[in-house]
Amino acid sequence: MAEQDWREWEGRVLGDLRTDVPHPARMYDYYLGGKDNFPADREAAEAVIRAYPASRITALANRAFLGRAVRHVVGELGVRQFLDVGTGIPTQSNTNEVAHEVAPDARVLYVDNDPIVLSHARALLAHADEGQRTQVMLGDLRDPEAIAAEARKLLDFDQPVALMLVAILHFLRDEEEPGDIVRKLLAPLPPGSALILTHATMDYASQEAVTAGKDVYSRATAPFVPRGRSEVESFFDGMELVEPGLVQAPRWRPDGALPEGSDVISLYGGVGVKR
Repeated sequence: MAEQDWREWEGRVLGDLRTDVPHPARMYDYYLGGKDNFPADREAAEAVIRAYPASRITALANRAFLGRAVRHVVGELGVRQFLDVGTGIPTQSNTNEVAHEVAPDARVLYVDNDPIVLSHARALLAHADEGQRTQVMLGDLRDPEAIAAEARKLLDFDQPVALMLVAILHFLRDEEEPGDIVRKLLAPLPPGSALILTHATMDYASQEAVTAGKDVYSRATAPFVPRGRSEVESFFDGMELVEPGLVQAPRWRPDGALPEGSDVISLYGGVGVKR
């Protein structure tokens, strides 16, 4: 992206920044031990942690799953393009870092609608090579057609693409039809493309924790909508699930022993392949 375009982009979105309202991306950054968050985010995140003490290890399990899934998709499926929607604030072991460790020629397109993410994206791109393998675009998950149209300009839709929806769909209400959004994002992608997905669930948490979490996020910029296993699995309809299927995130092809507390991590993870 050209320097002038960056200035216009940042000026447009940063003017709308609300630091007094908790934002899921900044709360997630706090769970991971990051510093790109504000008092409102930290207060809300601490309220979630009090209700669900496994919040931090769940966030870490989500980040670890992302790494394993990206490495699998690049190394085993041969995918060299990633469309990461709702990426959150760039941090260590992000999609581009993991993908480029395995395949330096991999291309990554991040999509997010958070001004903080867009601001930090500039720093991320400053460290990208001259081939601009990593790029960022402004977009909203609730407008999948616009995302697909813009992504076509930067990715080759004649070649497989890994669509990444990592810890993002549970911020959509049922009436926003998340299943339809997933189908619209996958529709233009060719056979051999993949879906990498994680999603919060109520299946491994107490009802009190779920209720408290929903209450905290109701005062944030997005709601919290955990879903059951069958609901999450429906996002992979028409795809071939990679073994071991849809499981608790730390149980998806673990690199070694499961982290302590994995039994209560209320997050499903899975990878599907479009045939």
